[in-house]
Amino acid sequence: MVREKVTVSTRTLQWKCVESRVDNKRLCYGRFILSPLIKGQADTIGIAMRRALLGEIEGTCITRAKSEKIPHEYSTIVGIQESVHEILMNLKEIGLRSNLYGTCGAFICARGPGYVTAQDIISPPSVEIVDNTQHIARLTEPIDLCIGLQIERNRGYRYSIKRPNNFQDGSYPIDAVFMPVRNANHSIHSYGNGNERQEILFLEIWTNGSLTPKEALHEASRNLIDLFIPFLHAEEETLHLEYNRHKGTLPPLTFHDRLLN
Repeated sequence: MVREKVTVSTRTLQWKCVESRVDNKRLCYGRFILSPLIKGQADTIGIAMRRALLGEIEGTCITRAKSEKIPHEYSTIVGIQESVHEILMNLKEIGLRSNLYGTCGAFICARGPGYVTAQDIISPPSVEIVDNTQHIARLTEPIDLCIGLQIERNRGYRYSIKRPNNFQDGSYPIDAVFMPVRNANHSIHSYGNGNERQEILFLEIWTNGSLTPKEALHEASRNLIDLFIPFLHAEEETLHLEYNRHKGTLPPLTFHDRLLN
């Protein structure tokens, strides 16, 4: 169990991990609580955290595959059980973890007969495969399968735009699901009476194994804080202008004083 305290005004907020499990290499689950909150605060935090978890955390995935032996996306290749489209869909599901900035290259080079899995992907040291057993294709004959890959780190979801000139050189874009958080839910438990009514926020997080739910929670929190920092800077600039306008009659306020006011 993980527990941390944060003092806000006269209340002490406390968060705790009440459940954590790894269902498999590509599915992790975590359940967290934050309390005590004033009525309405739990919903405010819960909605913001869910959006940040699903849309503001960067992830890594395969965004393009290239092979000169493939005539088009819906073709089949003698000696390979799966169609080209099925191979591309399998590549889309490969879970990756990285500290990339932008894109990098990788490739697969395997010889049949046998199974081609994520373990056959040769990538830079900065890229780690979450589950080496993920299936890509089955080679039924003694043939070579060589595929060049483009790996990218980004956020959100990007639908691949398929243009005719993409296929002429055997290059195929893949729909990119960068989101390492597969799902996030929040629920609220209220307790107390009248004006003393308080709330407990429950957060449930499912990830694809490239990071833990706790890591996802921390990163989403940092991203939310970064989004609000410009408002604090704007307030500082306003106070500075007011101070100059009144020739120093406005007393300087510390960050702590502004929070209390």
